[in-house]
Amino acid sequence: MTTDTHHRNRPPHLTRSTSDKKLAGVAGGLGRYFSVDPVLFRIGFAVATVFSGAGALAYLALLAFMPTDAGDPAPLDRRPVAA
Repeated sequence: MTTDTHHRNRPPHLTRSTSDKKLAGVAGGLGRYFSVDPVLFRIGFAVATVFSGAGALAYLALLAFMPTDAGDPAPLDRRPVAA
């Protein structure tokens, strides 16, 4: 099995987007992962924040645990970075 075939058969990883971002790339990463427009996630976070504050909490939680698509670790990832 070649490396290219192996990478194509792997499920996508949930990562923050470094190219499609307004704040930290969470909505861009969710949009790419679920194959929907990230604007829907941005609207969802905003509506949930206005009505209950849960949108901001969810966004911050995802930000804390999602690595970037550039390979940068998540802010709360305690694993050592491979050299």
